[in-house]
Amino acid sequence: MHRPHGETTEHETPNTKYAQRVWLVRHAETAAPAMFHGAESDIELGEHGHRQARAAAGWFAELGPTAVVSSAMRRAAETAAPIAAACGVPHLFEPLLHERRVGPLSRRPRAEADAIWNDTIARWVAGETGYAFPGMESFDELRDRTLPAFHRVIGAHPGGRVVIVCHGVVCKVLLLSLLRGRGHADWVTIGSIPNLAVSELAPDADLWAARQLLVVPPPVAAVNAAFADPSVKKTEA
Repeated sequence: MHRPHGETTEHETPNTKYAQRVWLVRHAETAAPAMFHGAESDIELGEHGHRQARAAAGWFAELGPTAVVSSAMRRAAETAAPIAAACGVPHLFEPLLHERRVGPLSRRPRAEADAIWNDTIARWVAGETGYAFPGMESFDELRDRTLPAFHRVIGAHPGGRVVIVCHGVVCKVLLLSLLRGRGHADWVTIGSIPNLAVSELAPDADLWAARQLLVVPPPVAAVNAAFADPSVKKTEA
């Protein structure tokens, strides 16, 4: 994780037109972590989420980012703000990195929504990336919304090192669309995205390579262990 800032692998091609390092991060835990929220629910972080964000802030400061960008939704902005402050860099916003639209699933408990969501994932993995339950966004719609937003962010920070804080499903769609050798069929095999999971990305010719994939920073993991509540089944992408 802590390679010299200018080092690349044999497959990575520096391009100073764009950011040279990106940390793609899911927001911290919400005030109702066992519910589906989506773009329709602008819920804030809960007490544990604020603990996670504070724990992550010092960890990110050691990595030397030059900017922190988040979606404009409260849970992402409240995660990003202490990170930006600890790093002494601007906290900027990219509204189109908002969470997926989930329509009738918004604010429903996992027990009520999992069957619909699991069926959606199975269809995407099978290649039906245009499928969406009524009122929800499909994989294709998510990709077509978020990829231009991602490229807008990296293009605004040429040569920079950018932390992007957004949402679990958004992170997963971006990873499966940006990483060489990945695609929609890897939705399950790439792994789940718990709160504050971090993927460190570096340019790889016209795509991106993952130096670290879906890693929860050790200080956040320590906070999770100290305040674990195994009775709560939290939402993960």
